[in-house]
Order: sequence, then C-alpha cells, then structure tokens
Amino acid sequence: MSQSTSAWAIKYRGATVEDLDPPQALSTKPTELISYALMNAYERDYSHLTVVSEQTRALLGYLNIPRLKEMLKNGHVRETDHVEKAMQKFQRSGKVYQVITMDTPLEELEAFFTRGVNGGGPQDFAVVTDQNRRFVLGVATKGDLEEFVKRRPA
Repeated sequence: MSQSTSAWAIKYRGATVEDLDPPQALSTKPTELISYALMNAYERDYSHLTVVSEQTRALLGYLNIPRLKEMLKNGHVRETDHVEKAMQKFQRSGKVYQVITMDTPLEELEAFFTRGVNGGGPQDFAVVTDQNRRFVLGVATKGDLEEFVKRRPA
C-alpha cells in the first residue's frame, strides 16, 4: 500500500475493480443524436457514456452527462446535434493513460480518482478495459468505490 492511500484502503483487503461489479460500458457513436445518447443514459442511470468509432469500435472519448445537461441548458448544444459536438475527446498523442482492468487493485483505482495519471488531477470515472486496451469492459466511478466501501463489512 502506498503512503497516500486513504483509510478506506484498509477496507479494500485485496479487492479489485472486478469486485465492484462495474456495469457494462454503454457506448454511443459520434454521429448519434445527443437526444438518443441522453435517453440511453437516463434509462440506465449512467453518468458517463463512452464514445466509440463506428468503424473500428476504438474508444474516442466520452460524454459526461451532468456536463452535457449544463451544455444543453446554456445553449452550447441542442438535442438534435450529434454526440461529437458535446463529447470530450481522449487526446491520443503525447498523453499517458493509466490502464484500469478488472484486476486493478482498488487502492490504485482510488489513487486514479484522487490524483489522476502522474498527478494530472482528479478523475470522475475510469474506463475499464482489457490489459491491451482493445475492449471496453465497463465504467467505474468514484461513487461505485464509495458504495463498495459502505457495503463491505468491517
């Protein structure tokens, strides 16, 4: 355990992301309408949707639903716009990404939420992939981690 993990880390007791039982990622495409993506997020009570390429299914970015609602409210986008207008794109070049898999210890996930990659700042969610980052397996949020700690017996 690193020095900077929280008191929660004691409760993790070797648990990994798989123990969170993260829901499958709900993906949308850049060309889908915002209204369709929003409806899918509401139906499943998701706060983030991954955005994947229509051709290759490569991960392009994500939709942060609370941010999207704010953009709609402020008139920056409309429900009839395409997802690509509102999505937050992953920067491919020169950017270091931390791979989060089902085997990632929860202490590492917590550190990712708290500090990000290389101290790059707090993160709201993590895209859970296979080790080679070829397949999106799910999405884990800070809330999922907090709920796990609450459910876990002392």
